[in-house]
Amino acid sequence: MNQLIQTIAVYALPVLFAITLHEAAHGYVARFFGDPTAQEAGRISINPIRHIDPMGTIVVPLVLLFVTKFMGGGLLFGWAKPVPVNWGRLRRPKQDMLWVALAGPASNLLQAIAWVLLWRLLLLTGIVQTGGDFWSQMAYAGVQVNLILMALNLVPLPPLDGGRIVFSLLPPRMAWQYGRIEPYGIVILIVLMMLGWLWPLMQPLLALGHWIVSGFL
Repeated sequence: MNQLIQTIAVYALPVLFAITLHEAAHGYVARFFGDPTAQEAGRISINPIRHIDPMGTIVVPLVLLFVTKFMGGGLLFGWAKPVPVNWGRLRRPKQDMLWVALAGPASNLLQAIAWVLLWRLLLLTGIVQTGGDFWSQMAYAGVQVNLILMALNLVPLPPLDGGRIVFSLLPPRMAWQYGRIEPYGIVILIVLMMLGWLWPLMQPLLALGHWIVSGFL
């Protein structure tokens, strides 16, 4: 039990900020391209409380953390309350969708880099001495959680961010046909996870993320 409590303490802040800042990034970029819907809803904020979904931000990550820690395997992820985006209010809806969708995964990559830089700063100042103390473990958790969320959201399946990006890049007719998958996207994602096919889809994206982050070590 003590080990579980320690693990929760290590992962709590990284998971909370990884999920909530991901959503806030969508709102910031949507506003930049002309859609103030998130701002009107009070969701353009780095205050995690405004983005927390009790199930997706707290319960699901805790359950997956428990499964990973004590039963082996598992994929640690979660979600926050989706930031409202009215695609029709964007100045160029189809083109601007690319940047709004990309903002979430990009925020996770930047957070992974920030955790690496924080760990290096702690080493330089002597606050941490080795890689096994609490703060080093939290920094490592921050990198892993953010890269996993980045890779998961870049899977090209609507309504994930990767699906939005593909929709934006396809010619109009193909894009609308591709978008018809969206109502079934979450079911497809769950099936992929149960069959063990989701992780292989994420591996190239994870490898890319680790390669980028390693440049800051």
